[in-house]
Amino acid sequence: MLKKRIIPCLDIKDGTTVKGINFEGLRNAGDPVELAVKYEQAGADELVFLDITATIENRKTFVSLVKNIAEKLSIPFTVGGGISSVEDVRKLLEAGADKISINSSAVKDPQLIYRLAKEFGSQCVVVAIDTRFSDEKDLVYISGGRVATSLNTVEWAKETASLGAGEILLTSMDGDGTKAGFDLRITRLVSENVRIPVIASGGAGKAEDFAEVFKETKATGALAASIFHFNEVPISELKKELKSQKIAVR
Repeated sequence: MLKKRIIPCLDIKDGTTVKGINFEGLRNAGDPVELAVKYEQAGADELVFLDITATIENRKTFVSLVKNIAEKLSIPFTVGGGISSVEDVRKLLEAGADKISINSSAVKDPQLIYRLAKEFGSQCVVVAIDTRFSDEKDLVYISGGRVATSLNTVEWAKETASLGAGEILLTSMDGDGTKAGFDLRITRLVSENVRIPVIASGGAGKAEDFAEVFKETKATGALAASIFHFNEVPISELKKELKSQKIAVR
């Protein structure tokens, strides 16, 4: 059985770390390089860096910032934002990223998943899925959560896996930043319908939320931002709590 992973997320805008609620109302959360180092020292299993406005602003991820962070990390490092080609991925991997995350570009061109998996290996390709429950349907959103698509979340997850994605980063937009707990329903649905690892994201507020998502779904990782940025739940304490509940963590 895969040991569960605790994954802090750096949402980057204009070179600084930010955090909002339901993808809106962003506030400054600190220097991304300093936070990355802090999280590795605290026991994070991986780190995710998302340049959240790269797609909307039609530009590429900050490669120099990725390089600065990667030079100081030894844990796996996933980078996303504005990635739309094999060449984009090559530059980020050369800068030190271990994995890349694609979202809007994968929806617009699903074969991009296949091309990236073929070129770099599935283990390198994370497909981020932003989902919201609307009109009794789970729908995929793109462009930083600003644009709804007609894609069903579970069906899209299955398609990404069949095209070669190695992992899914599933963010519940309804839960994002609310600290009300992970969205167990959609996390369960997606993780039970694909054979690749699923990272739960959106809604973490306390240690028990992590225990719950690991016990109640097949998620192999859980991602959070603000509770780590503002030191509300220290990673070391979180891992102790999970171990006390007999949850295998790294």
